[in-house]
Amino acid sequence: MSAIARMRAMVLDCPDPKALADFYSAVLGWEIVYEEPDWVSLGDGGEYRLSFQRVDDYQPPNWPSSEHPQQLHIDLTVDDRAKAEKEVMALGAVKHPHQPGEKEDGDFTVFLDPAGHPFCLCDAN
Repeated sequence: MSAIARMRAMVLDCPDPKALADFYSAVLGWEIVYEEPDWVSLGDGGEYRLSFQRVDDYQPPNWPSSEHPQQLHIDLTVDDRAKAEKEVMALGAVKHPHQPGEKEDGDFTVFLDPAGHPFCLCDAN
C-alpha cells in the first residue's frame, strides 16, 4: 500500500511557544528552525519537526482526566492536497469547518480524524 502523506510535525499547544521550544531544544538537542511569536519549530536536520503553537487561555492537560486531555495535532506533508483530501475523507476524516490556512497563505487544510482529533494536510514547501 502506498502512503497518502509523510509526517511533517507534531504540534503542542501551549501558552508560550518559545519557552516550551527552549525546553525541548535542551532535552532533545534539536535546534530552532522556525520562529514567530505564535509558532516555534524544532528540527534535527531532517524533514520531521516538533512545533509549539500559542493558545490563548491555555489549559494544560490533566492526564489521565478527560477534563483537559492531552493537546496536540499532527501536520502531514502531501504532494497533492486535493487528491490527499479525497483519500483521507474516504478513510473517515471530516474537513473541519474552521480553516485558518485559507485566511493566511493557504498552504494547509484542517481535518478531524475519525475520533475527532485535528490534523492538517500541508503542501510540500
